[in-house]
Amino acid sequence: MPDHDDGTLNRRGALACMTWAGTGLLWSLGGGVPRAVGLETAVATEAPSAPFRFLQISDSHVGFDKAANPDALGTLREAVAKIRLLPDKPDFIIHTGDISHLSKEREFDDADQILRETGVPLFFVPGEHDLLDDDQGGAYRARYGQGSRGAGWYSFDRHGIHFVGLVNVVDLKAGGLGNLGPAQLDWLDRDLAGLASSTPVVVFAHIPLWTVYPEWGWGTQDGARALASLKRFGSVTVLNGHIHQIIQKVEGTITFHTARSTAFPQPAPGTAPSPGPVKLPAGELRKVLGVASVTFVRGAEPLAIVDTPLAG
Repeated sequence: MPDHDDGTLNRRGALACMTWAGTGLLWSLGGGVPRAVGLETAVATEAPSAPFRFLQISDSHVGFDKAANPDALGTLREAVAKIRLLPDKPDFIIHTGDISHLSKEREFDDADQILRETGVPLFFVPGEHDLLDDDQGGAYRARYGQGSRGAGWYSFDRHGIHFVGLVNVVDLKAGGLGNLGPAQLDWLDRDLAGLASSTPVVVFAHIPLWTVYPEWGWGTQDGARALASLKRFGSVTVLNGHIHQIIQKVEGTITFHTARSTAFPQPAPGTAPSPGPVKLPAGELRKVLGVASVTFVRGAEPLAIVDTPLAG
């Protein structure tokens, strides 16, 4: 959670997971360039040394118990077990939303209990499933948003990298498209104003900031406004969850990456009547849940991302 008004955050010893089926990303940053390595690979092999690494997980959906995954808490526990086996711990973990499924205190409690076992600090942004309580996210903000701005946005710096956590799950637009809103966009401009264009920037939010599939609400209505503020930077990485599958895109100096979930898969864009949990044949689920890692490399090279499922 943030510790003072400039958006710098305290490291929090609790974790959560991501939107699609059980994936996590180990991010290494050397000189501002990102590289990703799957957790499974990082556990099995000695990862190349890097001055700075962090992990991304998303969409744990703790509390979900339907046919697509009757034990979402269990698959989150499996992802955390892989993190604990890493020979070199990441500096911190970013969770890109949907920690819970129904915003219940018990769901947050269960997620926290498992995630803190990593022993690694965690930074959060909410998913829409974290804001379903009567207080429109009061339970989430009390746990993870203290010291943040507005609905929970903030920024912080580590090892010369500027990190920005955005909230695009409040006041969703037609079809479920994400929304940042004027206040957050104005804050983003002010937050970035003092940075040199050579500063590597990592932006993370729940719903993709770029348009993946608007018919299913897989995009952010005013995301282009945020991306315009980032175009002057030489190295920008945008991380999201929400769609429960890996899709990457490179546009100029901006690399976009959506992450898998530790809970359940969703269909590829346009391959089903609507988005939602997909039930797989027995034994197939863990092949689409997992953890992935990324390494940053200074320059215009694209991200090297390796995604490895829980069932190697």
